[in-house]
Amino acid sequence: MVAAEKALWYIESHYTEALSLETIASVAGVSPFHLARLFQAMTGCSVVRYLRARRLSEAARQLADGAPDILAIALASGYGSHEAFTRAFSEQFGLAPAALRARGTLEGLDLVEPWRTAEGPAELPETPRVVHAPDWRIVGIARRYVGGTTQGIPSQWQALYTHPFAQPPSGTAFGVFCNGASDGSFDYLAGFERRDARDPSAGLTRLTLPARRYAVALHRGHISAIRRTWRVFVGDWLPRSGLPVAEAPDFEKYSDDFDTRTGIGDVELWMPLTD
Repeated sequence: MVAAEKALWYIESHYTEALSLETIASVAGVSPFHLARLFQAMTGCSVVRYLRARRLSEAARQLADGAPDILAIALASGYGSHEAFTRAFSEQFGLAPAALRARGTLEGLDLVEPWRTAEGPAELPETPRVVHAPDWRIVGIARRYVGGTTQGIPSQWQALYTHPFAQPPSGTAFGVFCNGASDGSFDYLAGFERRDARDPSAGLTRLTLPARRYAVALHRGHISAIRRTWRVFVGDWLPRSGLPVAEAPDFEKYSDDFDTRTGIGDVELWMPLTD
């Protein structure tokens, strides 16, 4: 059982208890940093967001069945007060706990069910390789994403390609995930490799990726399916390889033939390893 599956099992077995990312990561046998990135790749959301949604979904089932004590459900769901639970519940489902209990049905609610892994992992187009890469200096547009949402990344790339800095686009394109936090938030830098030492222009960020070892997998096809490739790479191949993952930025490196108009082309997925 790989780390993300261990984490999912533990969450489903203990979601009524006080849980932290550190506790879940310890059970899964990896660092909180690695679990946060792995879980995001496997499920599409952060550990904290998934745990919150699962607790609220189970609370919704109890309320629809007519549970009399909303405060008891709130406390069992990890909330310290009726008010905090009602606020979170309303944000998740668009109606208050008391309203759902009065309605008596789950119809129309978007519940989050226990996440299940697929029947056997899909195959990567090529066997990943281990390389020792030189340092890279990346300049581009950085944004912070909170709550495991990544919908803004395509528009971030659009902003980069229309920026004067990228006219015309030159250098290798990188999408870098860094500065991850326990709540699933992270910084994403969309940029190009730049070797000059000049300060970037206003609105741009410079990041240096130091020389180190990486495991590298290939994504082939449309960019919309890249999360699936990440899931197979970090959720199955990497844990089975036994390679030690480092707490450092991971990134996507776009091939020269990647077509930004169609979203089709080869993309390499790079995971940092300890030396």
